[in-house]
Amino acid sequence: MSSQSRKIEERGGVLIIFFVALLAIMEVINNSFEKKITDADNNEVSYSDWYNAKSIKQVMKENERDFLIALLSTGMIDRERSAAMKEKIEKTKQLVIKYEAEKTEILMGSANIPPSSWAQDLDGEMGKIIGLREWREKAKTLKETVGKINMGILFLQISVVFGVVCLIIQENPKLQQTFTWLMIGSGFIGIALSLYGYILSL
Repeated sequence: MSSQSRKIEERGGVLIIFFVALLAIMEVINNSFEKKITDADNNEVSYSDWYNAKSIKQVMKENERDFLIALLSTGMIDRERSAAMKEKIEKTKQLVIKYEAEKTEILMGSANIPPSSWAQDLDGEMGKIIGLREWREKAKTLKETVGKINMGILFLQISVVFGVVCLIIQENPKLQQTFTWLMIGSGFIGIALSLYGYILSL
């Protein structure tokens, strides 16, 4: 083995160790992001169900309100019952307003509406609602992040393969040099994509 080939091989070995270490780090980071995606998706489904439940309750109260108003407008209800019905209509209207406010907070999140508009508690605390749209956006961003990191991991894996090929080819220094540069190029593309993906999550 020539001295040039030995130098290329030594340099290639160090680079392989470097890229393998980066690959392991990126795999760990990627796994943590995938867990966050699962959490965000679960919360999106949970908040969507919560929002829909409030919508159903609101529609039911709106129908009840409309029915009572129509019944009252017929003039067939005596004065005593009319007063009680008007009170019932007023309470129903308040519930409709309440459900609408709760829906808005569940959809938008507490941080995106004035504190005076907070209507829905979470575990007994007000102002803690993250918001369906925010969970949806968070899941989307995390998926873009994981996509970029996965591409970065792919290029890091390719760089390691080029490095191994470089070590195997011992009798052709020029070819070794070519695979060394391919390894470095692929590795840095992998690093760039992984960093870009990570920055997206910030």
